[in-house]
Amino acid sequence: MTVGKVVSTDAPRTSEPNQPLAGTSATAVGSSTALAVAADHLARLGCEIAQDAQGPDAEGAGTLGIACGAGAGAEPHVLTCAIDWAGPVELPLASEADVQAACGIAHVHGRRYGRPTPLRLDYAEAVTGVLAVTGALAALHAARRGVRIDEVRTSVAQGALLAVGQYLAVATAADDVRIPAPPTAPDAAAPPFTSGDGVRFEIETLDAEVWQRFWAVLGADLSAIRRGWPPFQHRYATGVCPLPAELHRATARTPYSVIRTAAAQAGVSVLRVRDLGREELLAPPRAPWTVTPLPADRHATPGLSPAVPPPAPHRPLAGLVVVESTGRVQGPLAGHALALLGARVIRVEPPGGDPMRGTAPMAGDCSARFLALNRGKEAVEADLRTPGGRGTVRELVRDADVFLHNWAPGKAAAWQLDAADLAGVRPGLVHAWASGWGDAMGPTPPIGTDYVVQAGAGLAELTARPGEPPTPSLMTLLDVLGGLVCAEGVLAALLARAATGHGRRVHTSLLSAATVLTAHGRGAASDPRQPAPPVPLCTDLTELAADPRFSAALIRDDCVLPGRPWEFTA
Repeated sequence: MTVGKVVSTDAPRTSEPNQPLAGTSATAVGSSTALAVAADHLARLGCEIAQDAQGPDAEGAGTLGIACGAGAGAEPHVLTCAIDWAGPVELPLASEADVQAACGIAHVHGRRYGRPTPLRLDYAEAVTGVLAVTGALAALHAARRGVRIDEVRTSVAQGALLAVGQYLAVATAADDVRIPAPPTAPDAAAPPFTSGDGVRFEIETLDAEVWQRFWAVLGADLSAIRRGWPPFQHRYATGVCPLPAELHRATARTPYSVIRTAAAQAGVSVLRVRDLGREELLAPPRAPWTVTPLPADRHATPGLSPAVPPPAPHRPLAGLVVVESTGRVQGPLAGHALALLGARVIRVEPPGGDPMRGTAPMAGDCSARFLALNRGKEAVEADLRTPGGRGTVRELVRDADVFLHNWAPGKAAAWQLDAADLAGVRPGLVHAWASGWGDAMGPTPPIGTDYVVQAGAGLAELTARPGEPPTPSLMTLLDVLGGLVCAEGVLAALLARAATGHGRRVHTSLLSAATVLTAHGRGAASDPRQPAPPVPLCTDLTELAADPRFSAALIRDDCVLPGRPWEFTA
């Protein structure tokens, strides 16, 4: 799909107050999926995109030249957004297949199959397209603050490494203690399940007692129920989920209507795996994010947080404060991206700290997986169930620029910490919510976690192996992309605030992130490419971490983590 086709057919124009790039223009050179995603997202923010079909071929995956001003009193200039294939990775990468093979995506996705298996979609490129726009918006925001940045550069390899970052951290942690590898019986199999009348479905629960009740109603063997919980609970961290065959037999002898009733009684979320293109899907969000004005502070006099120093070109968000109350992957990764761009990020954690800090394996005194998502953030403890804890949040927000959360639907309003509530505390605040389903599933949606949303969004058809039925990936595809889409939405809102002085509400979801993949990522599904012969196939993340060709793209502490995925040049 060409950049021109994507922009002209898929990018709806909304009202100008929600388009911080209205009046700007950009020229796109190249034809990659990464460039198409970036051009589409810029167009949705009001930028006029032209494709330079007559110019020289783009180096790497493509470039965007964004015509903009550098700030008050400065001359207009062109911000170059360059997307490479390899970036700082010293390998001859030149395609999605190359990057998936070399940078660990095929390895992590293929764990459930016992061997590296490429994703049949342009996932690394989609991630990188979002990174490119996020970096460009950060540079444009710095220009509003008087700091001119001439170029932002990222690469598909850096996007891929960020996508496998938590798995890389776990594999390289100095701690010898690991989540035990689940025993794999010959007939063990991962979800999804199949009912007696042939319906494929995913389930989700975060509670062991709920798990036990559900399977007991279906008549599963108690031993199988007990053995199934650890691999199911840890599948987000391990990328594998070999469940006892008895659990699959229990669903195979039960009609789907009975399974749904049992799930409702037990408190388990159950959702049919939807087949992209062959059945009616959930109503997709119109855009990866919604950014809307906050009327509550229109007559206030907002601004940046107090005593904000000017940003440095390599830290374009320096001086901005983000207060974050998030869990799992999507929300923390959104805050992590903002921290990598220079923002000061303050996490609100429960008394005693986030329990995930102590999850094996440890990297020094902190969980390696937690570190991959939260390195460099500050932490303040507060019990949000109490008035005092919620008061702590309000005090933190008073000096903040962004409040970010991924609470369950309705929780922010119940706690009086919704966008309208906090706009009265901090005029000009950007209030961001990273949800699972957005508004697509009503006021009481199923649990909105990665694999269930993959199933509901129709993405499972693109993640299955050729010739197999739709099967969600056990790599956290949507958590990662959803976190980055949320950060992208926050940057769009900050840029809108810089222009108008008023706050914004940002809403993104795992479902809205899935639409980026279903709209743009299907090239590899119809063209099962193989990596070029000189490109290595990663089969072990510890070997990738030790490979000197990756050293410039990684940072080393008590574990190995991806470095910043952008380079900024003034």
